[in-house]
Amino acid sequence: MTMSNLQDQVRPFKRLLLTGAAGNLGQVLRERLKPWTDVARLSDIGDLGGAGPGEEIVTCDLADKAAVYDMLEGVDAVLHFGGRSLEAPFEQLMHANIQGTYNLYEGVHKRGIRRVIYASSSHAVGYYPTTERIDADSPLRPDGLYGLTKCFGESLSRYYFDRFGVETVCLRIGSCFPEPRNARMLATFLSYEDFVELVRCALFSPRVGHTIVYGVSDNRIDWWDNSKAGHLGFVAQDSADAFAGRFPFSGTWPAADDAGNFQGGPFILAGPQYE
Repeated sequence: MTMSNLQDQVRPFKRLLLTGAAGNLGQVLRERLKPWTDVARLSDIGDLGGAGPGEEIVTCDLADKAAVYDMLEGVDAVLHFGGRSLEAPFEQLMHANIQGTYNLYEGVHKRGIRRVIYASSSHAVGYYPTTERIDADSPLRPDGLYGLTKCFGESLSRYYFDRFGVETVCLRIGSCFPEPRNARMLATFLSYEDFVELVRCALFSPRVGHTIVYGVSDNRIDWWDNSKAGHLGFVAQDSADAFAGRFPFSGTWPAADDAGNFQGGPFILAGPQYE
């Protein structure tokens, strides 16, 4: 019997919490996590519809500390995908990505929850040039205010591991879509299937401590070295390579949909948000 089949039968978790369940990746995970847990508690401020079998729906503003603490009651582990996922003025990002992430980790600690899967982003290191290959120990170089909030989340999770023993796997997600949408994604593409497998590995690995792993499929263009996350056992099965012919070089520099000189791509070209 494979490990995956065993997990489907045993369901080692009584209750998993998924924040940001109405978002793009939250919707991908909503159905996929059900074999892992007796109850999937789904949270967002957006519309989640009605609860299906084995689901609980909780409307929760992550900036509301009391509501976050209540939401965490009876939870075994947290998949934290809540917050804004695009560049925005700092005041908008601060509400969910900073205050909300702090509230969540403080609540996790107070409730005695031992593991968080944190949706970080490759934009935490987006100011690295495309000519440089980096790993989990490369210094943070955010490409905007959104990336800066993900740096905060990674540092916060490190503190809660060092101080309180709360384990976290930080997923520096690249570009997670059914197919690559532009030339940059030939390097950053993460298929939905590889994404779900990465989350499964992060959740089920016996010991993770504080791990940073790049969420990326097996693409030929390779900016990110995951050798320091080998203990997770994640092996990507998909690749962007089959789509390379869709994005021939246009001759313009920098291309509007390309990475230009930096791994952050359009986030670099868009510039900071001060409005």
